[in-house]
Amino acid sequence: MEIIRKKTNKKGMFFTLLVISLLFLFLITYTFYSNVQDRKAIQERIETMNNFVFSLEKDLPRQLYTSGFRVLFLLERRITETGEYITDLEDVFSEVFYNATIYGETNDEIQQMMNGVTYSGILESTNQKADKINLKVNLTDPLLVISQDNPWSVKLNLTADLLIEDKSNLALWNLTSYSIVTYISIENFEDPLYIVETSGYVSNKFNKTIYNVPVSIDDLPSHSQNSYYINSTLAPSFLDRLQGIKTANENGIESLVYLPELSAQGVSVKDKSCVDYIYFSSQNPPSQNIGGMPDWFKIDDEHLGLYGI
Repeated sequence: MEIIRKKTNKKGMFFTLLVISLLFLFLITYTFYSNVQDRKAIQERIETMNNFVFSLEKDLPRQLYTSGFRVLFLLERRITETGEYITDLEDVFSEVFYNATIYGETNDEIQQMMNGVTYSGILESTNQKADKINLKVNLTDPLLVISQDNPWSVKLNLTADLLIEDKSNLALWNLTSYSIVTYISIENFEDPLYIVETSGYVSNKFNKTIYNVPVSIDDLPSHSQNSYYINSTLAPSFLDRLQGIKTANENGIESLVYLPELSAQGVSVKDKSCVDYIYFSSQNPPSQNIGGMPDWFKIDDEHLGLYGI
């Protein structure tokens, strides 16, 4: 009987060890499988976030463009309505972008124009898209800079800290000083110089000349009659013109004032250079008539070379 009991104990120990081994193996396998699944889930969320960030890099500049275009439109509308240039341009531009107000005031037109395209509006619409894939977006410490690095467009640069979080806390994407850049063409906006200096009787849109520069004497009559614009480092830039600044800028542009248009609108004309920022200022440098052009047409000596004279 003793011998049989010993064999039974050995057999029981064997099965116990086998069960423990199987449980241990199962635990290792389950843990490994869980880790693989967790890594796979995290990897999928990271890929989703990367795709979302890629879409933001295209979408945010488009939204900033829409906002900036409307701000410029509203600022030009204010110049037309008040007959005054914009002071503190960068501050006012930012005010409209963030608050939908101009010099602390607003109206239905401003509210309608800026609806959904202010800073908070852009963030809200971005989060509506992010919410569909269980993400949350935050832009903090924003700084908007308006400038020009070429004569024919305005550059907007919005810098902010960008945080994209997965709502299930699997991953996040964090970038400080994230930069959103867009360019807005100035063509077909109104020239503030004409609006203010003719009391709104004559307007002129920024249309780049169709002729080569220097403008040849053969093309000068048509160029003058259409008041086309050329790049001139002697002239003020578009942003300068919004502020009534009439000094030289490396991104300057200029047109030739077509005096018959002023006369037709009852605006008295002056006997001086037709270069716009000179004509609409107190400057009166020596100028001269040009052969083949009307008697009223004069160009100051410094600009003769730009017009093939």
